[in-house]
Amino acid sequence: MSFRQLGAVLVFCLAAGAQTQTLTLDQLMMFLTSSVERKMADGEVAKYLTKAKLSERLEDVTIEKLLASGIGPKTLNALRAMRDQSESLGTAKPAPAPPKWQPPPTPNAVEQAAIIEEVREYALNYSKGLPNFLSTQVVRRYQAGAPGSRYNSRSSEPSWVQVDLLTLRLSYFDQKEEYKLIMHNNSPTTQDFKSVGGATSTGEFGSLLRDIFEQRTHARFGWDGWARLRDQVVMAFDYSVEQANSQWGIEYERKEHIVPAYSGRILIDKDTHVVLRVTLNADNIPLTFPVKMATTILDYDYTDISGHQFLLPLKSETQMSADGVLSRNDTEFRLYRKYSAEAEIRYDITPDALPADQTKETPAASKAIDCKDPKNAKNLACKK
Repeated sequence: MSFRQLGAVLVFCLAAGAQTQTLTLDQLMMFLTSSVERKMADGEVAKYLTKAKLSERLEDVTIEKLLASGIGPKTLNALRAMRDQSESLGTAKPAPAPPKWQPPPTPNAVEQAAIIEEVREYALNYSKGLPNFLSTQVVRRYQAGAPGSRYNSRSSEPSWVQVDLLTLRLSYFDQKEEYKLIMHNNSPTTQDFKSVGGATSTGEFGSLLRDIFEQRTHARFGWDGWARLRDQVVMAFDYSVEQANSQWGIEYERKEHIVPAYSGRILIDKDTHVVLRVTLNADNIPLTFPVKMATTILDYDYTDISGHQFLLPLKSETQMSADGVLSRNDTEFRLYRKYSAEAEIRYDITPDALPADQTKETPAASKAIDCKDPKNAKNLACKK
């Protein structure tokens, strides 16, 4: 009940000569504050209070607050009588705060190595465990002036402007990806995806993970603490790959190509040790190469295909800087379904963008988790 609603109800009861009512301290405070605002007669307010009872003890400090609000002398005397009558009652107790979540102990060096080897086996076999499927891939492409460039003379947050919107039919068959551009800016098109121009990316369905964890890559892993992703507590590892062992490439306008060193982070499910997020940052890009910065964030989540759950890409974000311009691709993977070469699919409606909290990472101890709340029953932090 709102402040004004409560005030109106009590004023009505007062005018009608209501019988004895039991009030909490909060209700008493709201009624008296409302009576002052409405300039109700001091005698009428006091008369009502003589017929009311309290469910909690009224103390002098509360009466002093009410006196400062402007109550009259008759009301003050009625409050003092209520104070004496409520002396044997208990005071209102605030609801106990949920217990502060404590992160699990940091795995020791042996445990960390075992986790990485388990994740390695998962990553190298990830593609083999995927079914043949179709997916709708929505790519929102943005541009902004790079800090310090003639397009953006100030070093500040980029002012992103959406350039276009791509809707693709992604076919995954026999561990191979095929992309077909269906709509460009919500209009049907027959244009080839490779000729659309601008920044594009591929490799979300296994090759990115596989390249990091292959033995010949010699990636170095290190513990980076606990984190929270989609309200789930996860393990974070950082990693780095030297240029000599790198298999990841950057292409500029399909003319120039480099294979740089790179590094990033892996977020891993605490219990199942599957990868829920991988990030990648290009390191030590040659000064002569047009692309000055390249990063990727790829999120995975469980989705249903023909009654079975599979861990599949949810969203990726790729940023690049070249020729004084920042480019950002927000790619979402939607409408996963069983593969059919003859499938008739409508693409006349582009799905809304995913809410930001679906891919936002926060520190593991950023908030306390109430494990008594049913909605947190499946949270890893509440599992013993």
